[in-house]
Amino acid sequence: MSSSPTPSAPFLLQTHALSGGPADHAVIQRLSFTWSAGLHWVCGDEGCGKTSLLRLLSGDLQALGGNVHMPPGGVFWADLKGPEHDQTTVQACWEQWRTRYPQWNSALLQELSEALDMERHRNKPLYMLSTGSRRKVMLIAGLASGATVTLLDQPFVSLDQHSVKTIKAFLREAAEAPDRAWIVADYEAPDDLPLTSVLNLSAAT
Repeated sequence: MSSSPTPSAPFLLQTHALSGGPADHAVIQRLSFTWSAGLHWVCGDEGCGKTSLLRLLSGDLQALGGNVHMPPGGVFWADLKGPEHDQTTVQACWEQWRTRYPQWNSALLQELSEALDMERHRNKPLYMLSTGSRRKVMLIAGLASGATVTLLDQPFVSLDQHSVKTIKAFLREAAEAPDRAWIVADYEAPDDLPLTSVLNLSAAT
């Protein structure tokens, strides 16, 4: 089952009959959905297409059919899991993203870096980081990007409880922003966050 924002809410990101997936496999099929401002969740079982949908929404993956209506303020998406990023330092990653997003918030990045204990890792290449710390590099960048729409893929995996609480506290506050959307993909929708919509891909595609 899935739910959309109310029709009266202006949309920030919208798909129409969107189809696509990795290696030309249409794991997402003819999906039409609208995301307004607020905090949204995309959930479903393993292999249902959660990550593929985020990649399609960002333009990182080319659609096989349909289209995505992009917001003028940009969409943030990051994937640092591949080995091609191993030699890049944390600071270099953040600098690269800073140049792409005009509303980048350096003060917020500093605050989050300290709160998530990443200051001591700034000059380390990614291969030296744990899985959790590597994920924090992407999370901090996404939260500080200032993009109109921010896409987060399983943000709590491999994080300690303090970091999970910090990210959730940020998302609770961010959910109130009238001009930004946060789309999070994970297996289940949480019951402790104020969600604007929930899209269950196991039922919707």
